[in-house]
Amino acid sequence: MTAGIKTITYPVKDLAGAKTLFNILLEAEPVMDEPYYAGYRVAGQDIGPEPHGHGKGMTGPLGHWHVDDIEASVKKLLEAGAETVQAIQDVGGGKLIASLKGADGNAIGLIQPACRKRGPGPLFRRSSGPGRPGAHASRIRTSIRPR
Repeated sequence: MTAGIKTITYPVKDLAGAKTLFNILLEAEPVMDEPYYAGYRVAGQDIGPEPHGHGKGMTGPLGHWHVDDIEASVKKLLEAGAETVQAIQDVGGGKLIASLKGADGNAIGLIQPACRKRGPGPLFRRSSGPGRPGAHASRIRTSIRPR
């Protein structure tokens, strides 16, 4: 099930310059401001200048569909002829993202919010990346332990 496109990321080469531009455009400061990413939330929409986007194959803004089960969504899209651009990865706190390309070359972004407990599956890629040392599947596990 999808909750629609709620996040748009923009590939940028200069994060500081992009933040200046988005601060003016959105009339807001980032709600998340890290060396590897800045995130804005305006009118229920998440906006993110992505400094590593070009290296991930992004050529322009990417809308991300929010889904309940990213593994199932990726599998269905691959079966329908899509190609993986960026494998499923944990970008922190259990939030999972992936991007694909449809038969016409259109980019498809997916996000599974962190609220859903998931473990590594066949399509899941453990990841640590710039600014995210140690981000991997174990970060998804809940902190509640059985008594």
